[in-house]
Amino acid sequence: MTLFRQIYALLFALFLLTIASVAYVQFSETQGFLTKQMESDLNNASNSLGLMLTPVLEAGDTAGAETLVNVIFEGGYYQQIKLTWLVDGKQQVWDNTVKVNNVPQWFIDLNLFANINKQTTITSGWLQLATLEITAHPGFGYQELWRIISDIIILFSILFLIAIAFARIGLSWILKPLNTLSLHAKQIAERQFGSDMPAPKTKELKELVDAFNSMSAQLKQVFSSLDEEVSALRKKNLVDQVSGLPNRQYIVSRINGWLSEPSTGALYLVKMDWLEDVHSKYGFQVRDETIRILSEKLQQHQDEIAHSVIARIAAYEFAFLVEDCEHDQLTKYLQSLIRTVNKEISKAGSKPNEQFNIGVAERLGQMTVSDMMAQADNALQQSIKEAKVFHWFENTQKQLFTREEWRNNLGNAIQNKKFQFRWQPIQLSAKNEVCQRELYCQLNIEDTTLHAGQFMPYVELLSLGTLLDRCLIESVNQYKLLERNYERLAINLTNQSISDTEFHGWLKQFLRANKYPERICFEIPEASVYSDLEACESLCKVIRDCGAHFGIDHFGRQFGSMAYLQSLRPHYVKLDQSFAYIEDNQHNSELCRALVNVAKGLDIQVIVTGIQEKQQLSRFTELRVDAYQGFISPPVNVKL
Repeated sequence: MTLFRQIYALLFALFLLTIASVAYVQFSETQGFLTKQMESDLNNASNSLGLMLTPVLEAGDTAGAETLVNVIFEGGYYQQIKLTWLVDGKQQVWDNTVKVNNVPQWFIDLNLFANINKQTTITSGWLQLATLEITAHPGFGYQELWRIISDIIILFSILFLIAIAFARIGLSWILKPLNTLSLHAKQIAERQFGSDMPAPKTKELKELVDAFNSMSAQLKQVFSSLDEEVSALRKKNLVDQVSGLPNRQYIVSRINGWLSEPSTGALYLVKMDWLEDVHSKYGFQVRDETIRILSEKLQQHQDEIAHSVIARIAAYEFAFLVEDCEHDQLTKYLQSLIRTVNKEISKAGSKPNEQFNIGVAERLGQMTVSDMMAQADNALQQSIKEAKVFHWFENTQKQLFTREEWRNNLGNAIQNKKFQFRWQPIQLSAKNEVCQRELYCQLNIEDTTLHAGQFMPYVELLSLGTLLDRCLIESVNQYKLLERNYERLAINLTNQSISDTEFHGWLKQFLRANKYPERICFEIPEASVYSDLEACESLCKVIRDCGAHFGIDHFGRQFGSMAYLQSLRPHYVKLDQSFAYIEDNQHNSELCRALVNVAKGLDIQVIVTGIQEKQQLSRFTELRVDAYQGFISPPVNVKL
């Protein structure tokens, strides 16, 4: 029971006890007063009737005596009158069955009034004529007592309701700081640190509110410190200080993570020897400023073509990692890159397309980091050797389909739900149990099995993301995949679905109609959070309100604040696969530890991904991660 209800119940009981006590006292006094009043009335009636009967009795007029008694009976509440003549012993008895109106019988049956009678002797001088006995009828007492009690009950009921209403309003106003304090405490428990609560006027509550505000500020400062620590470690270990771009260490780990999961794209290695001329002519300060401006321009213009990771890996060498893009997009990206760099070359006073070389290696099939870097470097050296601006590493593997063929194949697969599924177990670190399974989709086209990394770039390119997500979610429901295991099923959402409000409405209806919404997890890539936080908040609210779960995928991949964790409050985060390749002697382990501490500090489950073997998993034991995922427990086919 809440404190408000406890105090309210106490006041209710005290007020009820007070009213009952007052009512009892009033009842007792009224009962005594009515008894005395009936006794007084009986005495008056007895004396009056005795005086009236004296002449009649002296004359021996029996009929006259009866007439006088009947007059008395009709004028008051009398139960019986008994007249005994002393001359001959004759006795006359009059009984009156008075009916008490407007008084319930159960009240009369309480016998609240005892029988009251009065006996007197009628004399004429020294001669005794007769004895007169009058018994009062209690009907008057019951009628008056019932009327008074009824009025008291009505009055007290009205006063009671008014008092309870005022007590409720007063308590609500007095205890309002406590309600605010309770909500604030819940927010702190959920690691949400809002603005300070206003101080109430009540001294005791003011001290309590001040204490909570202080505690909230300290916890908020702890989270801010962790967030700042992550930013500082990133800047220290993974960022080039001159350009502000990621360094070689970051791009290598990013490539490693990229190659470990199904995807497409390319790696561009760019050598800009013209920056050496800038250094020779104007000094290192102008050169560094030129590099900084060039980096800003590259990020600005290249992200308009496709999302990419740009890193400075040497004094005059840059790496561009473009993920999830098909060949035509990669070509456009290369053209934009050449235009952007040539503009900066012209501004520096050098000749365009000179002392500027690009090597391109496109990802096709299974490749390692060494293979990717070697192919890109070979293409760069070939570009320098042939004195060309760029060289594309030759690969005999042809594209599977044209863009139009991809459109037809994907549209047909979505419309007819032709996708096949695999799921990969995610193991708990503390015990050998599966906490959830991540769902992957595959597609058979012309007897060729295609994984998601091969067709997802075209899904994004052709704006089929929302249709694909709806198709996969409906397939999960159609094939009753949620009923096959008690573990949750994780489904990855595309960027298009995350920003599509119509999809949010459809998903809300789907989850409300589903029997097992608590078994569904939706995974949102961290890049989507940074690109459209408002849409992510809207989607996450829908998922949470419907009883489903959601998590952040590729956690720690992006450069930015972790403050979004407080607004989204995900149930879990998945560390980016690049962290799985951190060696014991690398400074990146500090960054990984800081990221885990940020999530754990907000009571968010942490899952490490990209685990291939037990030795790799052992590096994360001391970090207290909750679960792990990778080909240490490979995906298995789902029978539909």
